[in-house]
Formats: sequence, C-alpha cells, structure tokens
Amino acid sequence: MARKGMPPGKGFGGGNMNQLMQQAQRMQRELEIAQEETKDMTGEASVGGGFVKVTVGSDHQVISLELAQEVIDPDDAEMLQDLVVAAINEAMRDLDSKIEARMAKVTGGSGLGFPGL
Repeated sequence: MARKGMPPGKGFGGGNMNQLMQQAQRMQRELEIAQEETKDMTGEASVGGGFVKVTVGSDHQVISLELAQEVIDPDDAEMLQDLVVAAINEAMRDLDSKIEARMAKVTGGSGLGFPGL
C-alpha cells in the first residue's frame, strides 16, 4: 500500500528500484566480461639492466624467468636472488596495475570496496 501523499510505487525508492536493479545487472555483466578479459593478462618486469626478466600470469604465477649469463655468478648468489625477487615483485605490481585499470573502467574507479577490483 502506498503511503499517504506518495504516488503508487514510489514508497521506499519506488520506481527507482527497477532502475537500480537494471543498473546492477548491467554492471555485473560488465564485471564478468572484464574478469574474462583479465584472464589473459600478464605482468612483465626487467631489472638489473635487463639481465633478469620475469613474466607473471593473471593467476599471479611466474610464467617465465630469463637470466642473462652475465648475472649468473656462483660467488654472488645473493645478488641474483635479490634481482629475481625484485623482478617478480615488479611484475606482480605491473599485473595488478593492468587489472585494476581494466576493472576501473567498469567500476568507475571506485573499486566498490572489493579486493582485487
């Protein structure tokens, strides 16, 4: 029953409720499309003057690791370890940045408070 003085269907948001539901459904479809598109994204990084290169997939797994012969020094394993860690971390940031940019097109940059969006 409509409240006194309110047009029918306008109580508690009324006619706007259908519009909100349609908008939510449209956004859900757009998010699903964006999520599908991000499945093929990769993050890349090159550190140490290009001697260490890493590519990570959208599942945050390392796809490839390239080491230049010049950086492989048995007497300085710690330097190589540091370079590999730095390259992986940078590649992850690159991937996250790409995914965030794609999702922002759907969410308007709000992120909607959902991790990973």
